[in-house]
Amino acid sequence: MGDQRSLPVPDGLEGERLDAALARLFGFSRTRAAELIASGEVLVDGTVPAKSDRVHAGAWLDVTIPPPPAVPMPVAEPVPGMAIIYEDDDIVVVNKPIGVAAHPTVGWTGPTVLGGLLGTGHRVSTSGASERQGIVHRLDANTTGAMVVAKSEAAYTHLKRAFKERTVDKRYHALVQGHMDPLRGTVDAPIDRHPSGDGRFAVVAGGKDSVTHYDTVEAFRSASLLDIKLETGRTHQIRVHMSALRHPCVGDLMYGADPTLAARLGLSRQWLHAVSLAFEHPATGEWVSFTSDYPEDLARALRIVGDES
Repeated sequence: MGDQRSLPVPDGLEGERLDAALARLFGFSRTRAAELIASGEVLVDGTVPAKSDRVHAGAWLDVTIPPPPAVPMPVAEPVPGMAIIYEDDDIVVVNKPIGVAAHPTVGWTGPTVLGGLLGTGHRVSTSGASERQGIVHRLDANTTGAMVVAKSEAAYTHLKRAFKERTVDKRYHALVQGHMDPLRGTVDAPIDRHPSGDGRFAVVAGGKDSVTHYDTVEAFRSASLLDIKLETGRTHQIRVHMSALRHPCVGDLMYGADPTLAARLGLSRQWLHAVSLAFEHPATGEWVSFTSDYPEDLARALRIVGDES
């Protein structure tokens, strides 16, 4: 049974689209509002509406908001290919392989960093929601590279604050299609869920503040290797910003990359790797830095691109 609410349309929303009106009334996104309308969870004066219908002041809204689906608990089992870069009593830094999520989410049934650590006897912080204890930041399932997990409660608090205050130096390398103009620059464009509701994200007016700095490391005939520093850590941020510049990450078919180029390079995912992570150690206060080499699929694709230039 979901949360059932009934209320009249206030005068201030006269003439608004229904999805926009619901978003303003209940504080969720227009995408979520459209999903509720499409699934029959919204009635206007007792009738089933369309999301583009205009509402009128005084019309009666009956809305059922289903409960969120349950998030699965992590499965404690070793993750093949997940190596430990560094570990002490407070933190563990892993080299996350392809096809591994940071922690369980609705709809994800594959391996996770958290499950892999638990499955090999590593202690993690008990802070945070039960399905993501110790996780202070995330990488996309098909983005590889360096990722830190908190082991102590103090480390969890310290690192969560550091990521929130943007004092962590997160560096990525991305192979993107074409050539950047200018060669070095900053993308400052807000990101939110794509209006299609298909799981993608997009540059959206009114979205969350998102800032990406990039610098061209090397330009090839068909692509460019970029060094990228993130100020913010939005879901799919680099992939969305590069796509918005019309230079999607090579192999990133979700965000408009050329499938022919991906096939020629033997890539089944986006060419994106977290090469380094640096931050103030939560226990010692020392500035520590960790690096991760390219995995074989990315190294091979880069060699092919270089040989073709």
